[in-house]
Amino acid sequence: MADQAAAQTPSNAGPRGDAADGPPATPEDPAKEREFRMADLAREAGITVRTLRFYRERKLIPPPRREGRIAWYNEHHLARLRTVAALLERGHTLGGIAELLTAFETGRDVGELLGLPSPLLTPWSEETPVRLTPEELADHFSGEVTPENLTASLALGYLAVDGDEFVHISRRLLDVSTSLIAQGVPLAAVLEAGARVRAHADALADIFTTLIRTHLVPTLKDLPRATESVENLRPLAKGVVDAELSMAMDRRIRTELETLLTGGAPAPHSPGPPQAAQEQPAPREG
Repeated sequence: MADQAAAQTPSNAGPRGDAADGPPATPEDPAKEREFRMADLAREAGITVRTLRFYRERKLIPPPRREGRIAWYNEHHLARLRTVAALLERGHTLGGIAELLTAFETGRDVGELLGLPSPLLTPWSEETPVRLTPEELADHFSGEVTPENLTASLALGYLAVDGDEFVHISRRLLDVSTSLIAQGVPLAAVLEAGARVRAHADALADIFTTLIRTHLVPTLKDLPRATESVENLRPLAKGVVDAELSMAMDRRIRTELETLLTGGAPAPHSPGPPQAAQEQPAPREG
């Protein structure tokens, strides 16, 4: 509540060193990126100077370029302010927006999870983000871009807003979602399945990071060897998950086909781990 109250307090007084009340910036070469003084940027973004200063203090926008006592902002700052406004409209708090923007810019990797310095480990993810205009997003999900689906995509982290564009977190996930929708699966169902897969993927990641934390890192005396052990686990973990998923799909598809051919009801499936079969004692001879 305090965040929003501070962000909405009207004031156009610029702080010392920002020259917010100085003359506007002179016109630049059209080929150059536009730059703004604080008051000009606030006007372009539709907020007050006090709100802009508050956003900067909360690190929602990067520091400006300094030229003496004058602070210069650019198009990137303007796009970031529009992103913040769009996320606020969707009900996010300023604290939550700061976390989303930080996570989006820096990424999350295994080193962060293990408490190791991030430069020592390359991210396991090989996903490539994709920028989309609203029109391109509509083309991918024809007739499915509703406020509910957009909200679900933002909550999952599949989509982020950057200025006038959307950023999808993964080219592969975008292609899979587009293909499923083209085959008749509703986007809401795709997102629901994605949330369930995310939960299982987090559980799998927890298993492997616990394995590393418990059995690998404590037994190694130097950090480079610990880093090497984590890197060596990368293809092993991917191989285990791919093999288990492939065999599980074989079992499930076989069961579904047998059910379809026999016209019976599908066997109930428990999402939990399979229980070991109880051995029955052999009957006594009487």
